[in-house]
Amino acid sequence: MSYHEEDNSGKILLAALAGAGAGIIAGLLMAPDKGKATRDKIGSAATKYSGQLGEQLSKYGEELDSKFKGYVEKLEDMGLTGTGSSLKLKGDWNASKGKLKQQYAQLTDEDLDYTEGKGDELVGRLQNKLGKAKSEVVKMLNDL
Repeated sequence: MSYHEEDNSGKILLAALAGAGAGIIAGLLMAPDKGKATRDKIGSAATKYSGQLGEQLSKYGEELDSKFKGYVEKLEDMGLTGTGSSLKLKGDWNASKGKLKQQYAQLTDEDLDYTEGKGDELVGRLQNKLGKAKSEVVKMLNDL
């Protein structure tokens, strides 16, 4: 006894195409505006909401960054991470620069250029110039 199964794939494909065609025709006939007006509305809505979304993402990113830094500091205070995993400069930076220049004659003013919030750049420059690991450089700067 043989089992015969009908091949319905052609019928299914035809039904799907007919459904899609009917949907397109219904959409065109029932559209409240012309195509250009509808596209313009969609474009302006997308622009409006993308700006709002960008602002929200920026706000959440800043909050996340500050929370993360707080957690890193707490972990350092608890002794769970090595000292020097985050940069905490204290005192007068010009005096600290002088100490560093005395210790490491190869450092230039450009190497020691520091602006608030750009500590990672300073650490990177010193890593390259001194050939030390990031944790060593951060610890050295925090101990000044």
